[in-house]
Amino acid sequence: MPTGEAQEEIDRRVTQLFALVSQALAQATVALLDGDLALGQQVVEGDQGVDELTAEVELLVWDQIDRAPGVPELRRLVGLLLILPELERSADLAEHVAQRAVGNLGVDMSPLSRGIVQRMTEVALDMWRAAADAYGDRVPRSEDLAETDVEMDILHRRLMDEIAAEAMPTPVASQVTLLARFYERLGDHAVNLARRIELLPAVD
Repeated sequence: MPTGEAQEEIDRRVTQLFALVSQALAQATVALLDGDLALGQQVVEGDQGVDELTAEVELLVWDQIDRAPGVPELRRLVGLLLILPELERSADLAEHVAQRAVGNLGVDMSPLSRGIVQRMTEVALDMWRAAADAYGDRVPRSEDLAETDVEMDILHRRLMDEIAAEAMPTPVASQVTLLARFYERLGDHAVNLARRIELLPAVD
């Protein structure tokens, strides 16, 4: 496959990975808050597809490294290898949310904690859309995402305060503590991705 066509194929699949992570996160939260165990299980099972697609992209990148004609192309390919684990780990975080949905955690959460989780999802999805746009349009977005991540951190603290208020049984509170961390990390990954994308050299 010619280098230009290979790069287009890599970009297409990386863009697909961004979309799959966003979709998994959105569906996992719906499953959690609506008590939709079947949808939660669907997200859990779908993570295998993300892993397989990531592996496919890695193979394409390594193949292009062997063919890279110059330093800019090589740097871009190495940069992509650093981006892929962020995407895969983010999909794993969405899967972790879905696993709590399958365990029907949402029905035992306090009303305030459910509202905070809903808002955390909205913020995370906005951040992931921005990160995907940064990759697709090659537009710097890391500063904007870092500012949005401040809201995610505030929401994380609010959720931790709700847990500390003993508004939920201890076993539920421990799981919600994990949820808070999952959403916070999803925001962090979006920021990291935007920063890595900005470091990708332009290749004609």
